[in-house]
Amino acid sequence: MPVRIRLQRHGKKGKPFYWVVAADARSKRDGKYLEKLGTYNPNTHPATVELNIDSSVKWLQNGAEPTNTAKAILSNKGVLLKHHLVKGVAKGALTQEQVEEKFAQWLVEKEKATQSINASLDKAKVEAKAKALEAEKEANEKRASAIAAANAPEPEEAPVAEEAPAAVAEEAPAAVAEEAPAAVLKKPL
Repeated sequence: MPVRIRLQRHGKKGKPFYWVVAADARSKRDGKYLEKLGTYNPNTHPATVELNIDSSVKWLQNGAEPTNTAKAILSNKGVLLKHHLVKGVAKGALTQEQVEEKFAQWLVEKEKATQSINASLDKAKVEAKAKALEAEKEANEKRASAIAAANAPEPEEAPVAEEAPAAVAEEAPAAVAEEAPAAVLKKPL
């Protein structure tokens, strides 16, 4: 009976949530499993992975083959590293204490790297929020100035425009006024 370490889908439509399980390769995707090893939630940023490392290593030692996605998750959590180190104990290259020490050191380095990535993501979020706020302030200022310009009283140039044609008509020679038709002298409405 070949055993696979794979993901079993749970959750709702559009919001998947996975269990990492050791299951018979012939069973259905969401069917029977031998042991639940952990959970994987891709809906959070960064994705949340809870994993029982010792059980996963035990299944790998017994010959379980992980799927590609499960292998990436196990590698990210250090299960494959611990499996490799345990093989060294079996060959006599390492002691169990050395394995635990190396694995703990790797976990500390991984945690530092994760914290630095999260800090850079938080910093990027803060910068993006500040840029959006600045752009919104500029847009509000433009909008306020446009409203102020629209509500400002317009200068009274219309009466000056009406007086100018009357002055021109008075200055025009009488001969030109007599020859021109009456429709030309009248103002259009």
